[in-house]
Amino acid sequence: MKSRRTRAGVLVGLGLWSLAFGAFFYFLPPLPAPGTDEEARRAAALMARAIAALRECRESSGPPIDPLSDINRTGLIGREDTSITTSPGRLEAKRTTANPLVAGALVRMFREAGAGRGDVAAVGASGSFPGLILATLCAAAARGIEPRLIVSLGASRWGANDPGWTWLEMSDCLRRAGVLDVESAALSLGGGRDGGGGLSESGRVLLEKKIEETGLPFIQEPDLPKNVAERIALFEQSAGGRPIRVFVNIGGSFADMGTDGEVLKLRPGFNRAEEIFVPPPDRRGVVQEMARRGIPVIHLLFVQGLAERYGLPWDPVPLPGAEDGGSRPALSPPAGIALLSLYLAGVVFGLFRIARLSRRFGD
Repeated sequence: MKSRRTRAGVLVGLGLWSLAFGAFFYFLPPLPAPGTDEEARRAAALMARAIAALRECRESSGPPIDPLSDINRTGLIGREDTSITTSPGRLEAKRTTANPLVAGALVRMFREAGAGRGDVAAVGASGSFPGLILATLCAAAARGIEPRLIVSLGASRWGANDPGWTWLEMSDCLRRAGVLDVESAALSLGGGRDGGGGLSESGRVLLEKKIEETGLPFIQEPDLPKNVAERIALFEQSAGGRPIRVFVNIGGSFADMGTDGEVLKLRPGFNRAEEIFVPPPDRRGVVQEMARRGIPVIHLLFVQGLAERYGLPWDPVPLPGAEDGGSRPALSPPAGIALLSLYLAGVVFGLFRIARLSRRFGD
């Protein structure tokens, strides 16, 4: 009899403890979920506005949006094959990056890199991921960071690979809409050896003409060390003597990634400079050269790994939070712990009730 009372007392004690523990966390102020703070919300809201502007531009005067590939009608999804397509690409990955929440995640990456108001960020980007370019620019604006951008216009499948809707047309649309006004420091063709490898001849001629019409510096150097040196010099020149606080690599360009296989081990997202393997100059891209100089790198290429690391939804339909600036409801850790504690309390009292019934009706 005494042992039964002891067991009952233990069960009651556990139940009361669980209730008290759950109540404590229930009334505790919720912790902010990653990507839901004020800066991240501003970045996501800005990207949502940019997507709306791109959609309007395409519907009014640009190439039409294909609702089968660009399900969310973002205006950031290109075509499967065109004259300016450089390489294969995964449609689901491109759609994953065309999401305002990515801009919120970029805010977190800039924080990890220690980059804030008044700092300069160098951005080497491929037209393969216009969604990531846009997210980076929106996050930089929310953090007060000044981006210096070098873009390769050739693009993989489903990127900015429509000849009538390259990154140049997108950025011009955003400028006219008053959403973003960031001019590139330089342009290149991209593709093999950054010289248009993979493009058709007509595509190469088209992009060369577009670049020349901008009047911006045109990088055409096939030698990797010379190409990297030219890009670094252009970044530093556009920074006006201020230090570059972080380098953002978007896509897998020859010049930015280099040719050493170790670069494939780079984690998607934020990387400390000391974590990055620096090969000899003949295999070294801008990523490794920046790391050699002690500059951290935000690496935006392996999209599925990026989504997993930063809690981003994979290929979402519809876009989460596109209407409210990219914020999304999330169960905060205190609320989750409270619910778990209440559940455990229910289990304990259930066991206690079963024990009492067992004593009443026999074992």
